[in-house]
Amino acid sequence: MTIALQDKVTRRRLLRGFAGDRAWLAGSVLVAALVCLPILSLVLIAAGGSQGLWGHVIANVLPSAARDTLILLAGVGVLVCTIGTGTAWLVTAYDFPGRRSLQWALLLPLSVPTYIIAYAYLDILHPVGIVQTTLRDLLGYASPRDFRLPDIRSMTGCILLLGLVLYPYVYLTTRAMFLTQAANLIEVSRTLGTRRGAVFRRVAVPLARPAIVVGMSLALMEALNDIGASEFLGVRTLTVSIYSTWVSRSDLPGAAQISLVMLLIIVGLLALERWARREQRFAATAQRPLPLQPVRLTGLQAAGALLFCATPVALGFAAPAAYLVHGAYARFSFAGISEAMIRQILNTVTVSAIATLFVLACGLAVAYSARLGTGRTGIAAARASTLGYAVPGTVLAIGLLAPVGLADVLIADTAEAVFGISTGLLLLGGGAALIMGYAARFMAISTGGIEAGFSRISPSLDHAARMLGHAPTAALRRVHLPLSRTAIAATGLLVFVDCMKELPATLLLRPLNFDTLATYLYGEAARGTYEEGSIAALLIVLIGIVPVVLLSRVGSTAIPRVPGRRSAEAPASGGLHDPVVPGLDALGSR
Repeated sequence: MTIALQDKVTRRRLLRGFAGDRAWLAGSVLVAALVCLPILSLVLIAAGGSQGLWGHVIANVLPSAARDTLILLAGVGVLVCTIGTGTAWLVTAYDFPGRRSLQWALLLPLSVPTYIIAYAYLDILHPVGIVQTTLRDLLGYASPRDFRLPDIRSMTGCILLLGLVLYPYVYLTTRAMFLTQAANLIEVSRTLGTRRGAVFRRVAVPLARPAIVVGMSLALMEALNDIGASEFLGVRTLTVSIYSTWVSRSDLPGAAQISLVMLLIIVGLLALERWARREQRFAATAQRPLPLQPVRLTGLQAAGALLFCATPVALGFAAPAAYLVHGAYARFSFAGISEAMIRQILNTVTVSAIATLFVLACGLAVAYSARLGTGRTGIAAARASTLGYAVPGTVLAIGLLAPVGLADVLIADTAEAVFGISTGLLLLGGGAALIMGYAARFMAISTGGIEAGFSRISPSLDHAARMLGHAPTAALRRVHLPLSRTAIAATGLLVFVDCMKELPATLLLRPLNFDTLATYLYGEAARGTYEEGSIAALLIVLIGIVPVVLLSRVGSTAIPRVPGRRSAEAPASGGLHDPVVPGLDALGSR
């Protein structure tokens, strides 16, 4: 009797565990459907025609927009590859004055959204701005008609500014590869008579090529997603064309059709990235490879290395940050912070916090379903949930409009028929559509970050929880969440900052008369009132610095250590390990 009773209890526990697995799998599938819904909707909207305007779009809008987009991507790709790879090698392989500070300072431009650097430089380099006015005074010219620099509103200006902000993607991934490469490969090439410069070209760069390609593809995705900088600088990319086609011409199908062209470019970029490293596999030959020992530079060589590394930091972060501080101080001392600004800050914090909690919950469902080993369906759902990060916010927003609008109509009709009340545009007007857009866009960060946290937990703890009769949800609550809370917290921080900075999706999905710091800044820049938006821009940059600091500490702790010896790069005190590794995994999935 006792054995039979125990067998019965065990069967019940197993059945309860299987039911829990199916529930988590169902949640994972629902999250994947949420991410894929905008893309499927986009295809249906595009197939619905464009009210007779598609002929005009394909003849006059699409060719020039596609050409400008490809030129922009090519220019930004070359620039970020050159700056990111060069600076990563210099601070890794050489020692020169200021190198330790530059190791983390080179990441600071990541905290400046692309539309903010364009906003800042439009005023800094204005014909009557401080730079050109100073140059005319030094050269003895009286007015802008006598002397002026080339207009920053150009394709060249857009490439330069985007490259100065986006190169840290290449720097981050490439430096991590340089730090983890075995030093014996470099030393062997040196003993064979290869000069230091040739070592960089023939050994270091080929080994780091996968990291370079990944970082460059991340930067190009961000450039493709940009709307503010391109529009401010007069470059009509596909993203800008999508926005203007829908907003200015009220042509949603036409915007959807342009979005599909943009998706083809994204698929091409991803295919190119995979093709570029199709046969590249690298493995360390030693269990504990020695870190690369930097060579001391002196004289002109040290000055050149310092100048090369400090220039992108000065132009990509220091100059716009100083401008924003000056403008914010002038605005604050003159009028203080207005009620409208306080309302925009509250809107930004509120919607970003709600979106972060929702995205973390969805990412937890996907990551834990994969942890439970729910088969091919769970794996497919996990992969599908990360697709949204490869799709620009403008495209996702266009795809969400139709299904969310249809849901609003159904809710309104049901409420009218059952309760006799009118709900209006409940989802679009209440901000739910914006939350869904953020979720589809940033689900990859949440899923990747939580999976990275779970990967640190031994599977034996899962088996022990099951043997003790805990269902999957109970095991998650008692085992996985306590052990991975720092990883989840760091992932939430990254999601929060990305939601706060997101401009394209916010512009299209926000409720009426609802402004965040990003949309307020966009409006002020469009009107040319730069000083008015400086406080909002400065707040965005200051908050954006937080994850950059975390990423910089990851870089300092990612260096291999040798037992009994401290690496030349190793920090004196322990850094963050678990909390920010998810951030790197999330970046790598972009």
